[in-house]
Amino acid sequence: MVDKIDRKYTKPVKVGGVTIGDGAPIVIQSMTNTRTIDTGATKEQVAQLAEAGCELVRLAVPDEDSAKAFRVIAAESPVPLIADIHFDHRLACLALDNGAAKVRINPGNIGSRENLVEVARHAQKYNAPIRIGVNAGSLERNLLTKYGEACAEAMVESALAHLSVLEEYGFQDVVVSLKASNVYTTIKAYRRFALNSDYPLHLGVTAAGPYEAGLVKGAVGIGSLLAEGIGDTVRVSLTASPTEEVRVAQRILQALAIRSFGPDLISCPTCGRCEIDLAAVVSEVEEMLKGLNLPIKVAVMGCVVNGPGEAREADIGITAGKKHGFIFRRGKVVRTVQPKYLLASLKEELEYFREV
Repeated sequence: MVDKIDRKYTKPVKVGGVTIGDGAPIVIQSMTNTRTIDTGATKEQVAQLAEAGCELVRLAVPDEDSAKAFRVIAAESPVPLIADIHFDHRLACLALDNGAAKVRINPGNIGSRENLVEVARHAQKYNAPIRIGVNAGSLERNLLTKYGEACAEAMVESALAHLSVLEEYGFQDVVVSLKASNVYTTIKAYRRFALNSDYPLHLGVTAAGPYEAGLVKGAVGIGSLLAEGIGDTVRVSLTASPTEEVRVAQRILQALAIRSFGPDLISCPTCGRCEIDLAAVVSEVEEMLKGLNLPIKVAVMGCVVNGPGEAREADIGITAGKKHGFIFRRGKVVRTVQPKYLLASLKEELEYFREV
């Protein structure tokens, strides 16, 4: 039996037709890097993100023209759109008027209590939720003075203070995020908040860096929290194409067996016992699996030490010996072939799973 993660219960929040929290599938998000006022380019990128598997897309709203552009973009969007708001709370209201399904506000720069209540009043009018998006890099000055630094405790205090304002007003359609570029600060903040609240959590490590470094930071930070049952929606921040953020998020979720986005390919790390050019074979198998929407586990192993055992755990497996290769299907050897026929045999086995 495969171990399953016991997710922490959180309140349900609806963003258009997408549910965050309440045990719903963990939602994948990203953010466009186009100018929102360039409605053509932004619509195109939103469509690309949706096709890649993104379920909520956030757009920057730095000015009135961007807020007004929401109407054109939202009218053709295949997924709900979120307005990212900083400094000027009036832009949140204007974006909601123009079709934003949710707004993200930054407690560190949204301004007064009255500003937050005005946004809540407007969001209530459209049944749209608010994300309280705390960032370590833009905490309120009083908290920085109190704690002396942008620590997890300060981040949680910021989120809880703004939640308290919304609750006093009677607004509870709220998602919370607590992001830092430091991975452990991020993990600590989310853990601490999760002990004190059942609002759904948007996970992410902010300003994580270029692709490789950002991938590792995001996988460690987001993955650690998800493994503890914390988190309801994720955004992997990369200095890269937004569609890559979606693919990395999918891999994190699939690695934890939380969601499936197609075949799960496993392969050994190679060593001196390897009998084939495993890297080349794995590359060919990856190409073979592209676009295959089957929740199966495929094992490609290079020797007879761990190979047979790992392959038996997979739905389909191949493992190479000196003179023969073995094809496994759901724990049983179904064929013995010469190594040069391994890939062709694997392809035939994949056809079997297409048909069942």
